[in-house]
Amino acid sequence: MGIRSGMMYAAGVASIGLSFASWLTSQSLENAGTDRADRWGIFIGQWAPTFFAVGIALRIEETHTDSRAMSGEMFEGTYAEGRVPSRAGV
Repeated sequence: MGIRSGMMYAAGVASIGLSFASWLTSQSLENAGTDRADRWGIFIGQWAPTFFAVGIALRIEETHTDSRAMSGEMFEGTYAEGRVPSRAGV
């Protein structure tokens, strides 16, 4: 799909900054109090671990795909020989 692991890591770092910015903005511009500002900050702050986890999964897939290409074991050759490739460890 064209999404690389570095993009997900950058999105995770950006969401941390956006979490702080939304907390600060909500606290200073809204009259709802600190509770609402905290909720906004926590809501957006929960995105970061998801982005980092997807980034790690993409990094594993990128390195796994690269190692298969270097060793000559691509899926097409494996299927042609009648073997089903193992996805263990991914």
